[in-house]
Amino acid sequence: MIKAGRIVVIGGNAAGPAAAAKAKRANPGAELIMFEAGNFISTGTCEMPYVLSREISGYEKIVFYTPEKFKKEKGVDVFVNHFVESINRKEKLVEIRDLKENLARRVQYDKLILTTGSISKKIPYLPEGVKNVFQFKTIDDLYNLSAYIQENKCKTCAVIGAGYVGLEIIDTLQKLNLETILIEKEKLPLPSAEVEISFLVKELLKDKGVRAFYGVSKPLVHLSDCKQNIKGIEIEGREIEVDLIITAAGFLPNSFLAQKARLEIGKYGGIEVDSTLRTSDSNIFAAGDNIEVKNGVTNKNDYIPLATVAHEYGHTAGANAAGENQHVESVIKNLAVKLFDKYFVTVGITSEEAGKNGYNFNSVYQAVPNLVKVMPDSENVFGKIVYEKESKRILGASFLGGKEVSGYGDIISSLIKTRQPADALAKINYNYTPPLSPLINLLSALGRKINLTK
Repeated sequence: MIKAGRIVVIGGNAAGPAAAAKAKRANPGAELIMFEAGNFISTGTCEMPYVLSREISGYEKIVFYTPEKFKKEKGVDVFVNHFVESINRKEKLVEIRDLKENLARRVQYDKLILTTGSISKKIPYLPEGVKNVFQFKTIDDLYNLSAYIQENKCKTCAVIGAGYVGLEIIDTLQKLNLETILIEKEKLPLPSAEVEISFLVKELLKDKGVRAFYGVSKPLVHLSDCKQNIKGIEIEGREIEVDLIITAAGFLPNSFLAQKARLEIGKYGGIEVDSTLRTSDSNIFAAGDNIEVKNGVTNKNDYIPLATVAHEYGHTAGANAAGENQHVESVIKNLAVKLFDKYFVTVGITSEEAGKNGYNFNSVYQAVPNLVKVMPDSENVFGKIVYEKESKRILGASFLGGKEVSGYGDIISSLIKTRQPADALAKINYNYTPPLSPLINLLSALGRKINLTK
C-alpha cells in the first residue's frame, strides 16, 4: 500500500468530512487538510426545513462538527471561509483564498479529493442583487432567510420551482403561517415524477390552500422604487404582491473547479470517476454531488445527488486516496420527501426514463387503504410499478401516502438490486395487524395486478 503524505479535501459537507475522516483512519501518518468556502462543515442540509419551521430548535443542532471538534476527534485540519480558486495538476498545488482576510496561499498535495457538492440553478428572469430573493441550500441561506422573515414580518412568499425542495419549502412556510404562492414553468408539480403522482400532488396543493401557477416560464418582475426588492410578480396579466421569493429550481454539479483543471466531465456536468472514485487525474479523487454515478438500473452514468450516496462514496474516496483499493457499487435512486401530511417516494427509474433508455416496459398502478378500512387512521396509499415486459424485472416504483411508503421504497430497492421479477411482489409474506397494515398490502396488490397483465 502506497501511503500519501498530504491529502487535501476540498469541500466540507457530507462527502468531504466522510472522506477526510476515513483517509486519516486508513493512513494515520498522513497529513489531512480540509478547505470549505462557507462558514460551516458537516451540516445536515436535509434537516434545514425543520429548523426553519422551528420543529428543530436552531441551526446549531444540524452543525455536527466545528473545525475545532473535527480536528480533535478526527485529526483533520479544517479551514472554513477558504475558497479554492484553482488546481495546478502539474505541480500538485491548490491555489486558495482566505475569504475573511482576502489573502492568497498555495498548498501542495500528494492526493486531492474533490467534494465540492452542488449549486442551485439560477432563475434567469430574477435580477441580481435584490435583498428579498433567497436560495435554500446552505446553513447561511437558512439563517439569512429566517432572519429576514422575522425582521420584516413577512406575510407572503413566492416559491419558484415545484420540485422536491420547492414543495418541502411550501409545507414549511405554511407552518409559519405565511401565505404561499407556487410558480412552476412546467404544467404540473413534481415534473420529474410519474404523471399520476404529479396530478395527485396538484390536488394536494389545492386542498392545502396553495396558490399555484403552472406553465409560467418568464413572468414579469416588478421592483420596489429603490430597486432593492421585488415587490410583485406579474402572471397572466395580474400582479401578485410578495414579501420575499425563494428559488427552488433544482441543482447542478459544482464541477467548476474540476472543469478549470481540465478533468473529464460527464454529460450531466458532473466529474467523471471510475469505480474507485479516481478522476481522469490519478492523484485526484472525487465524491458527492459533484460527480456522476453509475445508475443501478440502466448501468449508465447518471446524476443522482443524494446525501446517503455522498456519505458512502466519501468514505471510499478517502480510503483510496490514503492508499487502499476499494470500489463503489452502482446507485439505485431511492428518494423520499415529505409533502404536508403525505410522503412521496421514488425508486429506480420512472416510465419516462424507461422510455428514454429504450426499455420495452409496462406499468401498473393502484390505490388501496394503508390500514384496514375500519381503523380510524385508514387512508388510501398510491403505488405504481414500472417493469420490463419480457423479463418482468422491476425498473422503478413510485408511492404517495403515509409513512409506510418509506418501507415500500426500501423493499423495491432491494428487489431491483437483486434483479427480482415484479410478480415476486405477490409472493412475499407481508405482516398484518390493523393498527399498522391492511389485510392485503399495496405491494401484494400491485404484484397480483402484474400477474394478470400480459
